[in-house]
Amino acid sequence: MPMLEVQDLHVAFPQGRKSEVEALRGVDLTLEKGERLGVVGESGAGKSMLAFAILNLIAEPGRVSKGRIMFHGQNLLDLPERDIRALRGNRISMIFQDPMVTLNPVLSIGTQMMETLRAHRRISGAEARALCIAKLREVAIPSPESRLDAYPHELSGGLRQRVVIAIALLTDPELIIADEPTTALDVTIQAEIMALILKLCRENDVALILITHDLGVVAEVTERLMIMYAGKCVETGATDAIIKAPHHPYSAGLLRALPQNAARGTRLYQIPGSMPPITALPTGCAYHPRCARATALCKAEIPPLENGAACFHPLTAPEEVP
Repeated sequence: MPMLEVQDLHVAFPQGRKSEVEALRGVDLTLEKGERLGVVGESGAGKSMLAFAILNLIAEPGRVSKGRIMFHGQNLLDLPERDIRALRGNRISMIFQDPMVTLNPVLSIGTQMMETLRAHRRISGAEARALCIAKLREVAIPSPESRLDAYPHELSGGLRQRVVIAIALLTDPELIIADEPTTALDVTIQAEIMALILKLCRENDVALILITHDLGVVAEVTERLMIMYAGKCVETGATDAIIKAPHHPYSAGLLRALPQNAARGTRLYQIPGSMPPITALPTGCAYHPRCARATALCKAEIPPLENGAACFHPLTAPEEVP
């Protein structure tokens, strides 16, 4: 039995008084203990919505309208809020994009870390402080004893994100969901943070769902990959296999757009058009207005996810381009 299994997940938001639009449209995924999954796609693809749904953080009036989220065989959608709170931040932790939004600016680092511990553990103040120092040291923060008394604004962006990672690890979670964890950081710091997350997941046998738009990052960190477009999974499989030979034209377009794949002195490739809003999805395959391989069938019907790709005309060779 997988540690986490998402089955036919739909998330809907009301549009007017009598209709709804779907931000997620039948997403499936499985995750084993210690496995690292990358979720990739443009802004608006539904990546963060998937993370929020797993943690039961969909803000009203949004709702999970269909599907199941099984964690160790238990449907999280059936749990009362008290049980969800006990699980959230404890067995499942999340790392958000911007540490300045995650951290409370008026509380010291130590106060915030110890509050997290006391919310999920019966532990003395001295034990909590010692554990906080140990976790700060684990994420390579210098002088961790003095950092406990510092406030978020006194730390650099890289150190703040390391604090957020330390908080996520405090309760020894089984799963970490990292939502664009390096977006707010300098490029030189991004690689350090991703290397740290990978190291900690390996050493602690923690599963990871890494949400990002950067295929270069997932190539270094994840074992499996799920590519999303307009609220659906369009391709899934082993990370190396998809990067070497993508089957969906959208996956191939994302890879072709990477700067390192452009010939020196040539313009960078850009997928034509843009992702449609969830309020104006085209009929059939949502990608067909941007796809050079689209046919009348693509415009009329939604392709099923078969052999790892949701496409009526998948690429069959690595040298093919969208």
